[in-house]
Amino acid sequence: MSTEANKPIKKDPNKKKYWNFFWRSWAIQASWNYERQMNMGYMYGMAPIIDEIYKDPKDLELKKEAYKRHMVFFNCTPQTTSFIMGLTTSMEEQYYKDKENFQPDTINAVKTSLMGPLSGIGDSFFQGTVRILAFGLGVNFAKQGSILGPILAMLVSFIPSFLVTYYGGKIGYTMGNTYLSKLYKEGLMDKLMYISTIVGLMVVGSMIGSMIGITTPIKIGTSFELQKVLDGIIPGMIPLGLTFFMYWLLQKKVKTGWILFLCIAGGILLNSLGIFI
Repeated sequence: MSTEANKPIKKDPNKKKYWNFFWRSWAIQASWNYERQMNMGYMYGMAPIIDEIYKDPKDLELKKEAYKRHMVFFNCTPQTTSFIMGLTTSMEEQYYKDKENFQPDTINAVKTSLMGPLSGIGDSFFQGTVRILAFGLGVNFAKQGSILGPILAMLVSFIPSFLVTYYGGKIGYTMGNTYLSKLYKEGLMDKLMYISTIVGLMVVGSMIGSMIGITTPIKIGTSFELQKVLDGIIPGMIPLGLTFFMYWLLQKKVKTGWILFLCIAGGILLNSLGIFI
């Protein structure tokens, strides 16, 4: 008999991490907030990993930095978030091993650059396809009085979510370990940081243009429309200017509650005066 057949199957030592990515990415919207959206949920997913990496008491300051690092703005489809968790976990481990050469800013740059693409794919697949198929099938059975209706709807929704969430975290972690080592050997980390920063800025810019729908109805006579003039200079100039204004307020340490009040009260006032719509 072959000796290889008698060898015990080795368990994956990282399986606990994969399940952490799986369960905690599903709870990412539990503490959704207006300022940074899913950041607290993401931090909840990364907390056990960070505690494990920086478990030495002398690493307390590094642990605090890691906690702070993962409290920045985050927004992504929950099922595809596990991939980002897996990847950032491998990056946190790499940073801990090589603090002198690894730039920790790369971690958030990669997170930001992946939010947009994975949200687009995840929302289209799970919200626009799987959910419609699942509940369309379930409704047909339920209309006939069959208990299979809700059961099938939940199963058809759950199975692809389970597979993508679990294996997404696993692939993100293993790919991170493999390619980070390769990037270090070939000296490509600076290029990764540069590319990730560009993609991240593109994602943030597209969010400003698509999520902030503010225009002005101001006209002078029959030929001059202020909105057309502004769009001719920079499309979406008003949303961009207001975003920079909010960023300036945050830099001045103005509390989020006051900024939210300013947005509501200012929006009502400027709309009633016919300045913004």
